[in-house]
Amino acid sequence: MALAATLVLGGCGLLPDVVDETAGWSAQKLYSEAKDDLNSGNYERAIKLFETLEARYPYGRFAQQAQIEIAYAYYKDQEPISALAAADRFIKLHPNHPNVDYVYYLKGLVNFNDDLGILGKLSLLGMRDIQDMSERDPRAAREAFQAFKELVTRFPDSKYTPDALARMKYLVNALAAHEIHVARYYLKRNAWVAAANRATEVLKTYPEAPALEEALAIMVFSYDKLGLAELRDDAQRVLKLNFPNSRFASGLTSETKRWYRFW
Repeated sequence: MALAATLVLGGCGLLPDVVDETAGWSAQKLYSEAKDDLNSGNYERAIKLFETLEARYPYGRFAQQAQIEIAYAYYKDQEPISALAAADRFIKLHPNHPNVDYVYYLKGLVNFNDDLGILGKLSLLGMRDIQDMSERDPRAAREAFQAFKELVTRFPDSKYTPDALARMKYLVNALAAHEIHVARYYLKRNAWVAAANRATEVLKTYPEAPALEEALAIMVFSYDKLGLAELRDDAQRVLKLNFPNSRFASGLTSETKRWYRFW
């Protein structure tokens, strides 16, 4: 036992001391090192350094900026839940901060699940992208829209507002396309009432979206199947008035089976 104790004590002396490399660092030094890690893609270390900065120097501009950077680092590290929590925390603590508009913008980006960069050009996003997004859970799209909307409403002159507006337009089209995607699902199962209701939702909520054309066509077809001639004719008139060259126009005949080729 004495020999074992001696070996244990001797072994402990061989273990290196755990040294905090940041001991004695100033707030500026911590921020600079964390920022370098963030820019180089070392997000985990950047987050730890920003958190250390906030804990040691809780007051001052470096601590507040560190809170913003933590949210961004989580976003870049594909940790959306942590990113949103960090953003919400900053907004709650600093509602009047000069950069709070960016935090609202970042919240929108997190939910938008953007992969084109923080100021990516939406011109690269086509209808195929909208269709792909329409098949996803729309919850994140709605939350992204709300974050962007709050930014645009509260900070109309923010430098992030133009991009937020463009993304909002994209999200509206995507949400409308989602309703059409669900309506098609019901059509394939002969659930005419459900299909008509989904199409009507597009008409009421997203009247400017490109999906409106197909929504009206689905309403015509569904009402015809349900034997609701008046509603069918109303939807048909609106479709012809707004989309005189619609690809669905040839289906507007008494032979309603011709509609099936569109779905």
